[in-house]
Amino acid sequence: MNPSLESGIRLGYARTGAVAAAEEELGLWKILIAEDDAVTRTLLERTLRNWGFQVVAVADGDQAWQALETEDPPLLLILDWMMPGTDGLEVCRRLRGVHQDRPTYVILLTAKQGREDLIQGLHSGANDYIAKPFDYGELRARVEVGVRVIRLQKALADRVKELQEALSRVKQLQGLLPICAYCKKVRDDENYWQQVEAYISKHSDVQFSHGICPDCYQKIVEPSINTL
Repeated sequence: MNPSLESGIRLGYARTGAVAAAEEELGLWKILIAEDDAVTRTLLERTLRNWGFQVVAVADGDQAWQALETEDPPLLLILDWMMPGTDGLEVCRRLRGVHQDRPTYVILLTAKQGREDLIQGLHSGANDYIAKPFDYGELRARVEVGVRVIRLQKALADRVKELQEALSRVKQLQGLLPICAYCKKVRDDENYWQQVEAYISKHSDVQFSHGICPDCYQKIVEPSINTL
């Protein structure tokens, strides 16, 4: 047996304590494999499943694109460069050319090993690159890097969304505030006069709880009580 394939099978079926501890989290990650060679595709699929990942395996770029158009597309992609029809490079270009709400990490798999090929693959939108025949230990390391990158990108996107939502809720009172010297009503931007509390509530997150101050109690409330 090819030493690289034998090494891959051993790595695929070996379940150390560290691997077992991480499998629950990895099971939430879905990986897309697009590889036209059936043997390589099957080995990749079995290995990744035994590492705890969910796997979607397809034979060409057109099927890969269909998988990416589903409601819950894979976030991590392993694409063979040379495939019939739409190749891995074209899938990368399409993927980077459309708006994405979710981060994706693309690993190109190919027999091309030239420096120019590497540059072309990265310029097309790939995040990483593995040359055939590949080492399964290296594959695992690169896949784990992809998982970490996606996790960080998702955390950053969630934080940005939280900040945007917080900013949309913040309303600031700025500039001069026209207020009547007698009734204390405030004029808004549309030239309407309204109570101070109504204006402030509209332009901030403040909520008012009405009460009676001691001066008003003595001047207004107490005399009214005495007349009863």
